[in-house]
Amino acid sequence: MIVDPSADDRLDRAFMALADPVRRRIIARLSRGPATVNELADPFEISKQAVSKHIQVLEHAGLVTRTRDAQRRPVHLDPAALEALTAWIDRYRLIHEQQFRSLDSLLAESTTAEASSEASDPAVGEAGRRTEEERS
Repeated sequence: MIVDPSADDRLDRAFMALADPVRRRIIARLSRGPATVNELADPFEISKQAVSKHIQVLEHAGLVTRTRDAQRRPVHLDPAALEALTAWIDRYRLIHEQQFRSLDSLLAESTTAEASSEASDPAVGEAGRRTEEERS
C-alpha cells in the first residue's frame, strides 16, 4: 500500500478538528446548508470570535470553505472532504467485517461438524443429551 504523507496530514487535521464538540455541531449545522458566522454562533454560549476560530480550524482541515456574497461571507461544508474521511473509515470497517464473516463461517462449520458427529455416534449424542438434562 502506498502511503501519501499529505493525505495523512489532511486526515490528521480533519480528525483533530472533529474532536471538538463545537466544531462537530458546526459541521452538523452546515450539513443543512451554508451559514454566516453570526448564524453559526447563535446556538452557542461563546463569542463570535471563538466561533470564527473554530471555523478557521475547520477551514485549515479542509472541511469548510468561505465565499463572499456582497457583505456576507457564508461558510460552506466541503462534502468531498467528508467523503474522504468516510472512505478512510470504510476501508477499515470492511476489513473487520470480512474478518467477522470469516469467524462466523468457522463457527457455523464447527457447529455443523459437531452436530454431524453426534448424529453419527448415538452414544455421543445420548451422552451429550444426558449431560444437558443433568445440568437442568
